[in-house]
Amino acid sequence: MIQTFLQRYKEAFGNATPLPVAFGYSHTPATEEREIPRCMIGAVRKVCDGEPLTLTAGNVSCGGGSLYTAFAPMQERIPGFVSETEHYKQTPGQVREYIRNLDIRPAEKPCLNFVRMDRLSTLDDVEGILFFATPDMLSGLCSWAFYDNDADDAVCTRFASGCCSIVTFAVQENRKNGRSCFIGMLDPSARPLVPAHELTFVIPVHRFREMVQTMEHSALFRKAYSIVKKRINGETGK
Repeated sequence: MIQTFLQRYKEAFGNATPLPVAFGYSHTPATEEREIPRCMIGAVRKVCDGEPLTLTAGNVSCGGGSLYTAFAPMQERIPGFVSETEHYKQTPGQVREYIRNLDIRPAEKPCLNFVRMDRLSTLDDVEGILFFATPDMLSGLCSWAFYDNDADDAVCTRFASGCCSIVTFAVQENRKNGRSCFIGMLDPSARPLVPAHELTFVIPVHRFREMVQTMEHSALFRKAYSIVKKRINGETGK
């Protein structure tokens, strides 16, 4: 499945787009554990260059990051920080309610691995497929997600930190065999760690297995998107 998907992905989007990244929990690290700067997002984006990343309770130093990767419970300072310092929510109480409703369960395995998809042989232990996407790429990814799903939440954008919009939403959706995909990286604190023109698009792996079956029948391989593909790859006007 992986190689077939990657071939279709290149046919649909061209060579100018980053390859997607698979992530999931495991008992085995994908690479040597290394120190991560306070926000993990920059390290996650570098996986697109080919080097795997393993996160653990020992190298995720951000309180929000450790919460949203399910390696640690919420620190008491987080509601006040998100509300009174960052002003992302009006009151600390809103933050507490938001986190309570997320119902994050502690990770059962010690490693959260991020691996570029061309370096994977199986989707075992994978929770989600992560794309770093420009607006033109998002047009294709959303069109693909909408192709066989009429639900209002076929593609969602919700309040979240960068790491929550990537990891937490995908893990929870995957474990209930849900069909929603998630646009993320709207978090101002994390945005400087990714290119200015990119957001994230995450497909829970349960939904990804469905979507792979519809990919070649979707708008990705029809005339309208072929024109967008040319612009992605700098071919407009040729």
